[in-house]
Amino acid sequence: MSLDPAVRERIENQIASHEVFLYMKGSPKMPQCGFSARTVGILDSLLAGNYGSFNVLEDESIREGIKVFGDWPTIPQLYVKGELVGGCDIITEMYNAGELHELFGLDAPDRTPPEIEITDKAAEKIREFLASYPGQHLHFSVGSDWQAQFQVGPKAGHEIASESNGLTVLMDLATAERARGARIDWTESMQGEGLSLDLPGAPAPVKDMSPAELQDRMNAGERLMIIDTRSESDRRAWPLDFARGLDAELMTELKDADRMLPLVFICAQGISSRPVAEHYRKQGFSQVYNLTGGAAAILGQA
Repeated sequence: MSLDPAVRERIENQIASHEVFLYMKGSPKMPQCGFSARTVGILDSLLAGNYGSFNVLEDESIREGIKVFGDWPTIPQLYVKGELVGGCDIITEMYNAGELHELFGLDAPDRTPPEIEITDKAAEKIREFLASYPGQHLHFSVGSDWQAQFQVGPKAGHEIASESNGLTVLMDLATAERARGARIDWTESMQGEGLSLDLPGAPAPVKDMSPAELQDRMNAGERLMIIDTRSESDRRAWPLDFARGLDAELMTELKDADRMLPLVFICAQGISSRPVAEHYRKQGFSQVYNLTGGAAAILGQA
């Protein structure tokens, strides 16, 4: 398949614009696929955002053209000094092996195993589970969105191994950095039972804010962004003049917003806005609130 000369020139100019350039789905602050999110997490940990990127979802000619340009069928694609490095899997392997650090001229990574705690109850349950998989190992991962996952599988060789309560937990380099001080427990509740995890370095959880507290903070002139997640028709029917509707313009603005900016999310009843608030917490905002009772509590409809 041939590549249109105009598209080729655009791609060449994009790659030449930065020493490190990433073609991805979404933006670094709001990736729109898991592979792009994982790649961005790695690059941000090494380069602190000092790289260029292009959202291929915004331009079909670039999305298909970059696959032809580099003879590489998938997105994301990372270019360094004009040369294609590869996609998510290769970047992850290079990162864990320290090869990406070397490519960027950085010091070798710290591979000191993090200190973790596995409680007696959790250790007992993990041993029972592992007994069904002889010769396999317990793997632990924490993504850039701080979502944690346990898996059982063979040892690849690049992992960092932490020991606790007689158990060995294998993790990649990025997880090792996020897992420092982690506590793994076993909990039982009305909802069921399973492993629970405390990660001291994780972003603060979404907090509840009452209408009275919101009013007090607004009266005090605090810097807040109040975001109305209701439909456009509901916002017109029952307006909140002090809130901004979560439309395409605001979503674009939030991609590059100050991560220290307090965000307060409002829906009709205080329920559907919580997952939206959780989404933005995972994007790195450190002060995220959900309004208790939603717009109904403010407008006296509760």
